[in-house]
Amino acid sequence: MAQHHALASQETYNPNHLLDVLLGKMQLKNDAALSRMLEVAPPVISKIRHHRLPVGASLLIRMHEVTGMSIRDLRDLMGDRRTKYRLSDAQGRPKPEEKAAQQAAQQAQQPGTQQSAGESGKNA
Repeated sequence: MAQHHALASQETYNPNHLLDVLLGKMQLKNDAALSRMLEVAPPVISKIRHHRLPVGASLLIRMHEVTGMSIRDLRDLMGDRRTKYRLSDAQGRPKPEEKAAQQAAQQAQQPGTQQSAGESGKNA
């Protein structure tokens, strides 16, 4: 059973339309030529066509760079009608061990932190 990403559940989502428009605009013969133009592996295009992989931000930006089309126009072509991208609360947060290391580093950099008496006598 193929896994579908969340965007695929939108009724209007059709990445094939976007890919077909790009093929025509760039005057390319097939998906392999498109993958070379976008500098992605051919299976990426295939997975997008079969709704197994969403058109990610980096690929969308690459499509914009290659075609000169706006990101909004590219998203419209594939039927992505979302007005906002919502990130989960967990995304972008440091992992607990990274957070502890960051806090320790911040405390070490703060002025006015005093060395213990044993540490200050070592260098004398």
